[in-house]
Amino acid sequence: MKKSFFALGLLLSLAGSSMAQENTDKSKFRQLGQELPTPNVYRTASGAPGHEYWQQRADYNIKVELNDNNQSVTGSETITYTNLSPDVLTYLWVQLDQNIYDKKSMTNLTQTNRIPQNPTFEAAEALAEQTFDGGYKIKAVKDANGKPLHHVINYTMMRIDLPQPLKPKQSVKFSIDWFNNINDQRKTGGRGGYEYFPEDGNYEYQMAQWFPRMAVYDDVNGWQHKQFLGTGEFALPFGDYNVSITVPSDHIVASTGELQNANQVMTSTQRNRMAQAMKSNKPVLIVTQAEAEQAEKNKAKGKKTWVYSAKNVRDFAWASSRKFIWDAMNVNVAGKNTLAMSYYPKEGNPLWGQYSTEVVAHTLKVYSRFTIDYPYPVAISVHGAVGGMEYPMISFNGGRPEADGTYTERTKYGMISVIIHEVGHNFFPMIINSDERQWTWMDEGLNTFVQYLAEQEWQRDYPSRRGEPRNMVEYMKMDKSMQQPIMTNSESITQLGNNAYGKPATALNILRETVLGRELFDYAFKEYARRWAFKHPMPADFFRTMEDASGTDLDWFWRGWFYTTDHVDQAISSVRWYSIDSQNPDVENARRRSEINAEPKSLSQQRNLQSIEKTLVDVKPELNDFYNTYDPLAVTEQSRAKYQKYLQSLTPEERAFLEKGLNFYEVGIRNHGGLVMPVVMQMTFEDGSTEIVRIPAEIWRYNEQEVTKVFVTEKPVVSFMLDPFQETADIQMDNNAYPQRAQPSRFELFKQRQRGITPNPMQPQRQ
Repeated sequence: MKKSFFALGLLLSLAGSSMAQENTDKSKFRQLGQELPTPNVYRTASGAPGHEYWQQRADYNIKVELNDNNQSVTGSETITYTNLSPDVLTYLWVQLDQNIYDKKSMTNLTQTNRIPQNPTFEAAEALAEQTFDGGYKIKAVKDANGKPLHHVINYTMMRIDLPQPLKPKQSVKFSIDWFNNINDQRKTGGRGGYEYFPEDGNYEYQMAQWFPRMAVYDDVNGWQHKQFLGTGEFALPFGDYNVSITVPSDHIVASTGELQNANQVMTSTQRNRMAQAMKSNKPVLIVTQAEAEQAEKNKAKGKKTWVYSAKNVRDFAWASSRKFIWDAMNVNVAGKNTLAMSYYPKEGNPLWGQYSTEVVAHTLKVYSRFTIDYPYPVAISVHGAVGGMEYPMISFNGGRPEADGTYTERTKYGMISVIIHEVGHNFFPMIINSDERQWTWMDEGLNTFVQYLAEQEWQRDYPSRRGEPRNMVEYMKMDKSMQQPIMTNSESITQLGNNAYGKPATALNILRETVLGRELFDYAFKEYARRWAFKHPMPADFFRTMEDASGTDLDWFWRGWFYTTDHVDQAISSVRWYSIDSQNPDVENARRRSEINAEPKSLSQQRNLQSIEKTLVDVKPELNDFYNTYDPLAVTEQSRAKYQKYLQSLTPEERAFLEKGLNFYEVGIRNHGGLVMPVVMQMTFEDGSTEIVRIPAEIWRYNEQEVTKVFVTEKPVVSFMLDPFQETADIQMDNNAYPQRAQPSRFELFKQRQRGITPNPMQPQRQ
């Protein structure tokens, strides 16, 4: 730190206007005027639904049969579509998402690939034309009287032309009959499909996007009929569902909704156990592992039809297998009872029996506190082959232990996290029903953020993968050519996990902890959920609600985090230390003498002490005069008298200020990353104590590249540190400290991580 001193009367003045940059249309603090749509009677400037907000409705009556011999489904549905818009509709659009598996799908045709340098038979087989006969086989599309309706299939979308225009407040009823083969999830991937278990010759079916579904017609897009290419998920209207699912008679069916015919499909033992579960705060087994294993061996040849009903949901999914173990428990959310349930094959134990349903219950409680009370009667976790996927009241989740029942720490926490995440999707987007086809971040990012909150409430120091700002640093420091802004269409994102999950979750965590604080953020976030529950929010509705309910202008934040690929890199560029000259000769002269004595001697001076035995004045003392013995720092009676006269000239207030002995530190801070953020400065004092100063991001409003800030302290500061808790996702910490601190190298960090990893410590313990 450079030291200098000034008299009491000297005024510190930072001429901000002289340093300020012109607030042009390139300013990072300009308002999001052009980027956001103009408010109207449907969506207000506050972010709330307008007084004429509307949305369409689609009600379904479906009959479907699962063929366990050839892994296919045959279905027939009747849809009642109600036009609540002010527009006249001459046609309807229906989503045919299974068509992504068609050999001539747009996904297959636009998939880029290349031949490896050393082609193998397996590579050739993978590049060859797929053999799976996927996609819908539409058998019929008819009106309410059974007459054929003209329809046109455009890849994953089908237009149905109406014989008569559908006017506002009118409904139309039509039916679709179809057939499709079910995909093998382990071979073709996908959000649904089947898993085959060769050890016992059985299947588990997870039926997702399994029926033709209405597309959304809204006030923003008209028809949302962007093609489903595999990434952009699903925009759907709300409605009521009545679904009859015919499966082999020894199968257990998990489903969206409430079971309507338990007496016909469940045994009396199972019903009794369910009655116990509805009163229990711990999981109760409805189907035990022994019973599931017996069903695996004795495959029934008959059929059963499970009937489920669901009110006010935007989608419907189900799972079926004779392998299912089934447990359930009651969850009380704000005085309302909900059944948390899990379905899993024996291959999921012991992990699933111990954790799954407890995680479901925990998720409902935490999410309800941060958003709205969970409104549905059930919440289900089904164990499947891969990944995780969400639907109203039901989710499909991965995480499987080894065959010997042991598992790694990564498997355990990965399973817990995916269940929290997928069950959490009940809130985003199953209830707060954003347009996933357009904006993945609005469901995945918001959900990942609340997932992080739920994980931290599950266990102290839970190893959350996403949410902590430091976890986004590696992505944000990548070359900008490898990134896109968060506000990028779902099908155009190259790094989906980082862009649509991690970065928005990190941004919201920073907004909560560093920018707004928990009280303002939590209220605004809950208000957004309350306003848009069972409605179709858009990004502007979220941005505006967060600002409106928190009373904070956040346009700079949305612009930086959501509309650009800028990153955070703040640096301390300079530190200058000022203190007040007390003019007390006993104090100031002693301090100055100490400083002079502490100054290092030059190399010549050090060598001269050795090589010059005596100087000339040492040999001839008569050459000495007044200045050879004069001590300018000696305290004299005259200097003390002058000091007393100075004190008498001060007012009592000035004398009290002088006695404080304050330190003034002028710190220069540079913004290398371009993303304006609050400045979080930690000062460490001479006595080892610390102080944190938090400065809003508006400090950059006049100069986005460099600012100076004066910190006034009573105790001397020995070091300054920007972002000491790594709460802003600063990508380069080695320029955050003054004096500069050495940071561990990449190699050292790699070694530190590796030392703590054991593949599966449960196995040697068991052995």
